[in-house]
Amino acid sequence: MMVLVMMAILAARSAVAAEFTVKATIVPEMKAVFGQVESRIVVLARARIGGSIRDLRISQGDEVKEGEAIAVVVDDKLALQLNAANARIDALNSQRENARVQLERIQQLRVTGASTQASLDQARMQFEVTTNQVVAAEADKTVIEQSAREGTVVAPVTGRVLTVPITPGSVVLPGEEVARIAPGPYYLRLSLPERHAAEIVQGSDVRVGGRGLMQSPDGAVAARPGRIVKIYPEISDGRVIADVEVAGIGDYFVNERTLVSIPVGKRPVLAVPPQAIRTLHGIDYVRIATAGGEMDVAVILGETFETETERRVEVLTGLHDGDRVMLP
Repeated sequence: MMVLVMMAILAARSAVAAEFTVKATIVPEMKAVFGQVESRIVVLARARIGGSIRDLRISQGDEVKEGEAIAVVVDDKLALQLNAANARIDALNSQRENARVQLERIQQLRVTGASTQASLDQARMQFEVTTNQVVAAEADKTVIEQSAREGTVVAPVTGRVLTVPITPGSVVLPGEEVARIAPGPYYLRLSLPERHAAEIVQGSDVRVGGRGLMQSPDGAVAARPGRIVKIYPEISDGRVIADVEVAGIGDYFVNERTLVSIPVGKRPVLAVPPQAIRTLHGIDYVRIATAGGEMDVAVILGETFETETERRVEVLTGLHDGDRVMLP
């Protein structure tokens, strides 16, 4: 007899422990919108000299390192100027050698008294002038050589090449754009309807989908966490612009779109644990406790969401606040 009483008490306790009381829960109202990947910084690689593109080593989408040569600009006039500079230096070297010989001859004649001091001073001045002309000509040659070296266009930053608006053989001017490079950091740019302007809040958490524009089978966006970091105060063409920071989007293409679920409000819902739902012949049922016993109630389910402790399934119709749901 005592054993039967203990079994009854344990059965009653387990029955109480298996009950779930339905209560209204406030959950954020999420809306799936498109976010576009943007780079906060876009740096232009420019040509430093004018000429034609002789060698183009990049294309759209390539990853480049800072200082890496991405193109070569060649100005054929620089080669001619360099030849002219070399010829001028050779001519000045000959003049300097002649002035040196004249200076040495007059110095010897001055020692014997066969020449005047004025002739010696003039020969010395002529030698110094020619020497300075050689130095100036070599400096001009260095400038030409530096201009030729500046024909190599290097990547100003490490990042991804967005556009290359030139082709091999095309003519560019000094300062003209050779490539646009995005070094990051990357973020998501959202464009929301104007009706959500008063509902989105800076600092709100969002869920970001993976690459591609597909939702999961339950209609939710993949749970990659993100955060709204900036809401722009100007509405343009009926759209509110907001920026979302999210980790791990460096492998996305710039301007690639992905789905983002953002909170645009709050609403009360009735929800139950997933194990409380039983499907029979395509209809979902929940067993509830009543004054007369237990009964199965047909329900229509909504979305699935996560609470602080566990998972819940929204019940659109069939249950009321305070109902006692029996769990298996």
